[in-house]
Amino acid sequence: TEAEDPGMNGGYINPPPVKRQFRDPHADWWDKQERRNYGEPVHEDNDILGMFSPEEYTHTKPGKGLFQIGCFVAAVLGLCGVVSMTYPDKPSAPREFEGGLERELGGPAAVKV
Repeated sequence: TEAEDPGMNGGYINPPPVKRQFRDPHADWWDKQERRNYGEPVHEDNDILGMFSPEEYTHTKPGKGLFQIGCFVAAVLGLCGVVSMTYPDKPSAPREFEGGLERELGGPAAVKV
């Protein structure tokens, strides 16, 4: 029943869910790669909390990240605007053919093959 086993894990002592990434990397761990000691109980969500799970990025806040993305988009659009205003037109006049390209493209006055 739920009263006998609230976590439904057979009475296993489940440690608090602390991601191994946030444990002290300089501590004297028995398993230095996984940052755990010998005999320490493993959380049932160890695949999510272990060292080989995706890293949580905590180096910036969401507001600052959106500001940086906005600055990048503004810089790219500004560069595109400056290039489109200063980009020269065609360097020369287009080629002209006498009577157009009717004869060259096989029009009604073209020589039959």
